[in-house]
Amino acid sequence: MLAKTLLKKIFDFFLFTSFFIACCAVMMVYQTYTLVIVQPVNFYFSAFVFFSTVCSYNFHWFLTPHSVKPSIRLQWAINHKYYHFILFLIGMTGAIVFFYFLIEHWVYLGIAVLLSFLYSAPKIALSPFQWLKRIAIGKTIFLAAAWTYVTAVLPIIIENIAWTQIAILFCIGQFFFIYAICILFDYRDKDDDKAEGIRSMITYFNEQGINRLFWSSLLIFLSLALLLKLSGFLWITIIIMSFPGLLLASLYNFVKKNYSDYLYFFVLDGLMMLSGLLLWLMNRF
Repeated sequence: MLAKTLLKKIFDFFLFTSFFIACCAVMMVYQTYTLVIVQPVNFYFSAFVFFSTVCSYNFHWFLTPHSVKPSIRLQWAINHKYYHFILFLIGMTGAIVFFYFLIEHWVYLGIAVLLSFLYSAPKIALSPFQWLKRIAIGKTIFLAAAWTYVTAVLPIIIENIAWTQIAILFCIGQFFFIYAICILFDYRDKDDDKAEGIRSMITYFNEQGINRLFWSSLLIFLSLALLLKLSGFLWITIIIMSFPGLLLASLYNFVKKNYSDYLYFFVLDGLMMLSGLLLWLMNRF
């Protein structure tokens, strides 16, 4: 029993301090390097992404004060607020250090930093930032675009790779897959968004509209994955890329009725890196 309690505390720390989602971001970068750039991962860039994610997410949760629905993660965040503040500082320090090694790309990296900040900015209790709640109608699209930019578009820019058909199809596909996942997160948080005055497409759509939005996004992702076969990808690669999308489809109805923090922040977030993880394992064995 003691060992089980200890393991749960370790797991909660890894998950709720956003180390897990930072690892997901790095694996997504690995996927881009493996499938599109076709060269070893840039260590400095992957380290920058890791520390930036730790910084951004701990900043976000440090500013999140309450939830309409019971939340294990939020309760953990309230009880360990100093963790989030310290990790925000550590993440920011690490991001600044590795930013130095990529300084020639400061404009493109700066865009990533701005996108990350703007997502959490409405939670800052100052009037200029509170105003952002009024224009957050596309926040689901914004978040998916930010993740796509950092993990797919930015590596291609950093490595000065030509925008081939493969690169374009891959990036668009990544956006729609991440967007489908973001739809579920917004569906879960719609009551919180309404309570905070944050508008989003999910708070406006009815159930049927949300379903159509989700399935359309997932269908576009799977279709684009199949189109990559015409660009020379092997079937095993197409299967690995599509597998997380098929899992997401099978979980859709279940996830809409079960708001477990572990289901969302471990399983759904984990789906974003699953293809990258499978590719990494395949290349190791």
